[in-house]
Amino acid sequence: MSKYRIVTIDGGGIRGIITTILLQRIVATPGLENFLETIDLLAGTSTGGLLSLGISHGISLERIRELYEKSGPEIFADTCLDNIRDLGKLLGADYSIRRLRRELNDIFGSTTLGQLKKRVLITTFDLDNEDQDPAGRTWKPKLFHNFPGENSDEDAQAADVGLYTSAAPTYFPSVDGYIDGGVYAVNPSVCALAQTQDRRYRPNPPLRNILLFSLGTGTSLQYIKGKSLDWGYLQWIKPLIDLIFDGTAGIADYQCRQFLGPDYHRLAPVFPPGVKIPMDGVKKIPEMISFAESLDMESTLRWLKETWNKE
Repeated sequence: MSKYRIVTIDGGGIRGIITTILLQRIVATPGLENFLETIDLLAGTSTGGLLSLGISHGISLERIRELYEKSGPEIFADTCLDNIRDLGKLLGADYSIRRLRRELNDIFGSTTLGQLKKRVLITTFDLDNEDQDPAGRTWKPKLFHNFPGENSDEDAQAADVGLYTSAAPTYFPSVDGYIDGGVYAVNPSVCALAQTQDRRYRPNPPLRNILLFSLGTGTSLQYIKGKSLDWGYLQWIKPLIDLIFDGTAGIADYQCRQFLGPDYHRLAPVFPPGVKIPMDGVKKIPEMISFAESLDMESTLRWLKETWNKE
């Protein structure tokens, strides 16, 4: 059986521009010009979900980068009136979802997941499954995909799914009862691996035939000093989201390394000490561009040429 190639892309808001530039650098490398065409499955969370949907829809990396540069500041645009109404960041989401909705509708129109050119897996979280049985009503992870068969989401609108996976708590309001899948899988690599083994969607490639390339969006070096922290809600709330996101991304990386060994590679850029770029850090777009364009990718390009390209 031939190799089954998966690309996964982390969440990270506006930092998705870093991942886009890294992909541009990959396809500009001799021998890797057709890299995007070789992908069998794209899995993404939040901004990674948008990238996965865009690439699967045939949107060029140049166009995607332009959207981050030009539309990002509009999507993450805040107003003094909104801050006053929301009491700063205590009440209400930071940003309206309207601008992102407009962009996604312009890009995808009425395109469904089933009409995309590649298999996709997009992480979201369903806040209420609306089960008629009170004993079964709960919140739960929801993975939107276009694998044909039982429980496929082929008919779901790509623009809607893009909104669901982007609805990061505190940044954007929920959409149709869904929020960003980053609450459980900011790095969706293990989700993608599990999807390939779901017997409802045969044929299932054996693990030995799977190649998985995982892309991060940039990580800040963070730590909390102190051996015994007697903290409550107020002290933990600020670092908790970053802590959970970095923790789930790290454990997914560990799991994939154990499952796939050398057939797995992760490119997860780390910012220099003292540099922190939040998911809505649109003022740092020039800094992110410079960082992505100068990042050492030698080991990644070598893995792609020697492992990804092998039959």
